[in-house]
Amino acid sequence: MTDLRDRNGRGWATTRFVVLGFGTAGYACADSLLQVGAEYVTVLDDRDNEALREKAQILETLGATIKLGPGSTAELPAEVDVVVTSPGIPPHAPLLAAAAERDLPIWSEIELAWRLRDPANAAPWLCVTGTNGKTTTVQMLTSILTAAGKRAVAAGNVGLPLLEVVMDPEPYDVIAVELSSYQLHFTHSMSAHSAVVLNLAPDHVDWHGSMDAYAKDKGRIYENCQVACVYNVADPATEQLVMDADVIEGCRAIGFTLGTPAISMVGLVDELLVDRAFVEQRASSALELATVEDITPPAPHNVANALAAAALARAYGVPASAVREGLRAFRPDAHRIAHVAEVAGVNYVDDSKATNPHAAQASLLAYEHVVWIAGGQAKGATFDGLVTAARDRLRGVVLLGQDKQVIAEALARHAPDVPVITVEATDTGAMEIVVGEATKLARVGDTVLLAPGCASWDMFANYGARGDAFAQAVHRLGDH
Repeated sequence: MTDLRDRNGRGWATTRFVVLGFGTAGYACADSLLQVGAEYVTVLDDRDNEALREKAQILETLGATIKLGPGSTAELPAEVDVVVTSPGIPPHAPLLAAAAERDLPIWSEIELAWRLRDPANAAPWLCVTGTNGKTTTVQMLTSILTAAGKRAVAAGNVGLPLLEVVMDPEPYDVIAVELSSYQLHFTHSMSAHSAVVLNLAPDHVDWHGSMDAYAKDKGRIYENCQVACVYNVADPATEQLVMDADVIEGCRAIGFTLGTPAISMVGLVDELLVDRAFVEQRASSALELATVEDITPPAPHNVANALAAAALARAYGVPASAVREGLRAFRPDAHRIAHVAEVAGVNYVDDSKATNPHAAQASLLAYEHVVWIAGGQAKGATFDGLVTAARDRLRGVVLLGQDKQVIAEALARHAPDVPVITVEATDTGAMEIVVGEATKLARVGDTVLLAPGCASWDMFANYGARGDAFAQAVHRLGDH
């Protein structure tokens, strides 16, 4: 398999591939392998429905073997050289465990995408991971790169599938790549131009087995990094991952901070975002990149995202003017600290995307006086640290959803004087009750904040549907 690092190599034709999972990533993997001439591609998925069968028909006409339905992933075929796995399938899944036992290479779709880059026109990758803020940072970065006149795209865990981008016949100048811990786990040979781990907090520990294993997988993003390993000064664990990484000689460690930056950092001086990392006179001066007012919304964790994006863009060589222009042009996706309305002097903010305590805490700390709406599926998370950090800001709390009691208990332990209302309803009208109760607790100048700290699946199709229900209930308040 010596020539499986070049899409034009002859080894693709004779290598026997098994693709595990036939979702978006699995389909892209199988399709890309067929495009580069792979003759032995087998796709396995225990699911079976009409949409999958339609996709299977397309790939079967191109020569792939597709096995769908219960039991399809129970056994690893005898004749296989490489297993390509979809994100989300844990390493202890029987087929992956069998592949590991046979000492077979297991690749993520990110690993496959790295190997399938066009050697003549390979765009550098600027890579982003972290527990929270990945998508916003990648989108900010893409906006900055575009403002600099580059043909840039957001890809990976957001935007376009990365394989689709690297196989595009019209090459990109640079790719902003969002990577999850799932995707990084089976990524081995990637060499990012520059990379950042935004933050680390307990998440997906059931998949990885431990917090240490989760952090180690996040740290893979720094391996073989070429120009800059960007870390969060406020989160020493991210700097430790840089120190532990084996990087290309000359690669620099660059910090981002909401404080005054030291040398080799980007940070804040008064209300200015400044660069003391990529300027020649960094020992004695800093370059202004933008102002906090250029960032929407200017919540502290969002300013941190902007600094991380700016550091990656500056590592790539983008001028300061493009950083400012890109940040000014950027607008976050829906349900990310989105202002819904002001009703009777109270602000209502939708951060339904805050699906774990770390994200909810960052959101809560952006406001002075908050009526907090929280609850849903906690995924085994605890809320003691969040409540301790945010209790002085809490005007009151309204809880809903499957694991509301977990949050209620943390509030009872650490913020016993904060009023807590529990809403038992779980039907489609539940959010209207929740917003009504929150409004009763709020005073003029307060923020009613939906930052659930939990997944939404117990009551809603997804976090977007939960945010929409919140916004609709808020707008109905204005009609009363």
